[in-house]
Amino acid sequence: MTTTEQPPATGQGGGRRPLAAGAGLLSAGVALGAAELVAGLIGPQSSPVVAVGDTVITLVPEPVKAFAIATFGENDKTALVVGTLVVLALYAAVLGVLALRHRTVGVAGVALFGVVGAAAAVTGPAGGPLDALPALAGALAGVAALLALLAPLTVPTAGAAHPRPGDRTPPAERLRTSLGAGDRKGAGLDRRRFFLIGAAAAGAAVVTGGAGRLLLRRFHVGEARADLVLPAPASPAAALPAGADLAERIVGLTPLFTPNREFYRVDTAITVPQISPADHRLSLTGMFDTPRSYTLDDLLGRSDVIERDITLTCVSNTVGGRLAGTARWLGIPLGALLRENGIRPGSDQLVCRSADGMTIGAPTRSALEVEDAMIAFGMNGEPLPVEHGFPMRMVIPGLYGYVSACKWLRGIEASTYDAFDAYWTQRDWAAQAPVKIASRIDTPAPLRRFPAGRRAIAGVAWAQTRGIGAVEVRVDDGPWLPARLSPQVDADLWRQWVLPHDFAPGSYQLTVRATSAEGEVQTAERAEPFPDGSSGLHSIRVNAT
Repeated sequence: MTTTEQPPATGQGGGRRPLAAGAGLLSAGVALGAAELVAGLIGPQSSPVVAVGDTVITLVPEPVKAFAIATFGENDKTALVVGTLVVLALYAAVLGVLALRHRTVGVAGVALFGVVGAAAAVTGPAGGPLDALPALAGALAGVAALLALLAPLTVPTAGAAHPRPGDRTPPAERLRTSLGAGDRKGAGLDRRRFFLIGAAAAGAAVVTGGAGRLLLRRFHVGEARADLVLPAPASPAAALPAGADLAERIVGLTPLFTPNREFYRVDTAITVPQISPADHRLSLTGMFDTPRSYTLDDLLGRSDVIERDITLTCVSNTVGGRLAGTARWLGIPLGALLRENGIRPGSDQLVCRSADGMTIGAPTRSALEVEDAMIAFGMNGEPLPVEHGFPMRMVIPGLYGYVSACKWLRGIEASTYDAFDAYWTQRDWAAQAPVKIASRIDTPAPLRRFPAGRRAIAGVAWAQTRGIGAVEVRVDDGPWLPARLSPQVDADLWRQWVLPHDFAPGSYQLTVRATSAEGEVQTAERAEPFPDGSSGLHSIRVNAT
């Protein structure tokens, strides 16, 4: 295709530029709709928006990721997708304006969208040659839509199309001259035709995009998950004492157990892997005497199924943050599985591989020695939710999730730290990351005003594998006051605490600190989450009136 010079947008003809920007946006919508439709036939991983988003997550610097998690929390991936679409919209609008004068620029710009999307999809963790088709199909549809939408904005006048005999004026100059005053009246601009084509393009984008969404539902594993029957544990979780959950009596206190729908989620997967339990395999490779693979039924049918109450914590959790939660997990002992396959003494790292391409490096010693380390397939009495790792995941108490809690687990390679750097280690996070002692004030809420009088100060504290032995609260610069703890259930489970206090009218600074069952006092030294978890004492200001 040759570059076509178009008349300058002057006078009322300047309305061409906003319409051209709209043409770019509509063509992007058509491209995305077509791509989504084809992705609906191939699989969610082939969607260009998803593929590009996954690539962005992999490439962005750690400070940007930390900012996204701190700012958006569990909505960081939604923010990324929205941001990607905003950038794409701006790109498309600028491309439409440029293509008004130079068609090849528009075609090349849309083609670039297709190439980038196709490359991201093919090189993804589960990528294959077919995954390039959605982006390429979208690019073709986008080019066709862009050219069709720009045509009504650049129809030449009769004088420009048929020069007089002997006229040696360059074509572009003839076109500008012929439009001259006429262009100020909108000559060569067929708005009615543009809006008709635009409506058709918008409709096509909605229909194809919606159809693609509907087709993608066939990849969901909700029914297979609902049909899965979990085994009864051979070793049930410890019975909870009466009144173990203080949240039943204290408004605003975090419950002892976190409902699945409220459990925090931090991972790099824009689309949650949809894994058929019938087809899934867990492979043990590397430094084993007898490496082998297991089906989900193999694990469900074992005689050593255990049930444990374990609190998980994300390394991105800030002091006083909410990226922690407790569940009753069901699975098989990880150490037993490793031993029966003859894991060799030279292995100091388990390279855990997820279906979404994530690699997590777990210390072999913790996997073998932490009694409740497990490969889990149940969470709070039901199969793992899809977003939390269905059909199986790893759980090792006492370590932050990025080195212990691989979701959508499909492989464990017995290796060494010298031989392999896992995903987060490559990004300079600590290779081994034991959970630090932490405590949090849940109620009263920061900066909240409440009536003066007797009121509960309450929250949670955790030190997995060690347990919490004491919690103290300080009001302003007063002495540390001992809080009452919820009953001790398991060292891997956080403990609630409460301290009733009489508040006179005024403003107060409340600070909490915990001590482990081993006698280690929570440090007051402040540290950011990077590279091995935050530290410091949670302190808030409240106002009694």
